[in-house]
Amino acid sequence: MNRWLEVPPAIAIPVAIALLVELFFYFTQPRKRWPQWFLIASSLAPYLIYSIPGGVFDWRSALIIPTAIAVPLFWFRLPPSRWTDVGFVLLMAAPLVFKLIAPVYARPHERVQLEVLGHLAWIRAGVTAILRDRQQAGIGFGFWPKAAEWRTGAIVYAAFVPAGFGLGMLVGFVEFRWPVQDWWIVALTAVATFLGVLWVVALSEELFFRGLLQQWIEEWTGTAWAGLLLASLAFGAVHLGFRAFPNWRFALLAAVAGVFYGIAFRKSGGIRAAMVAHALVVTTWKVLFR
Repeated sequence: MNRWLEVPPAIAIPVAIALLVELFFYFTQPRKRWPQWFLIASSLAPYLIYSIPGGVFDWRSALIIPTAIAVPLFWFRLPPSRWTDVGFVLLMAAPLVFKLIAPVYARPHERVQLEVLGHLAWIRAGVTAILRDRQQAGIGFGFWPKAAEWRTGAIVYAAFVPAGFGLGMLVGFVEFRWPVQDWWIVALTAVATFLGVLWVVALSEELFFRGLLQQWIEEWTGTAWAGLLLASLAFGAVHLGFRAFPNWRFALLAAVAGVFYGIAFRKSGGIRAAMVAHALVVTTWKVLFR
């Protein structure tokens, strides 16, 4: 919060409006039937809202953003095949794995990072492509889990805690720390972290790794365990670049967590229980470990 107090209102206000506009599209686009041109234009709008008054507008970014967003939106116009599906997963992972989004969204202030706008636009483009064009069954897409999905996610999370965090401490990736802030600050931080992870990180990663990749591998191999294990290994692999490449400790933990998330997905018949388990794991890590 303190870092935002140092941002001039002339920058902070357009940035806040840009974030609200992108969040509006992020939460409403999956339920709408907006034309493709509008979806592409909507990805550029938040950038224009903050970059022009912030003095960081760049024509290259203004061209890259809608062009990039158009690729997943039109991807499934390609002839349907196994390679088209695999290519889509690789396409969606590439900007995140190789950190290609941040350079496109120039900072209007040293304390303001706005690549989140690109992350959200990229996720909603991929979600739209899957729900409208690919129409993969068994995803169970949604922002708010049902009661049974909350329960399944919580049970899987409870099973992961001793195994996952125990392994994390064993390999030296995490270390337990008791929060030193007041309890209400810890509680607010935990709630904010949980919801942010649930609706952005967990939703996108569970959609692509469990809702798509795990199901596709299971269909291709005819084996549920192959889908679970191979999707989990792929999930671990994309985390090799966390902080410093190759971060094998984090990749190992992510792969193990992926197995648990995959089990939640299979037990509930959709991604929302896996999202709950995923968000609980990340929240616990952020609040109680370092």
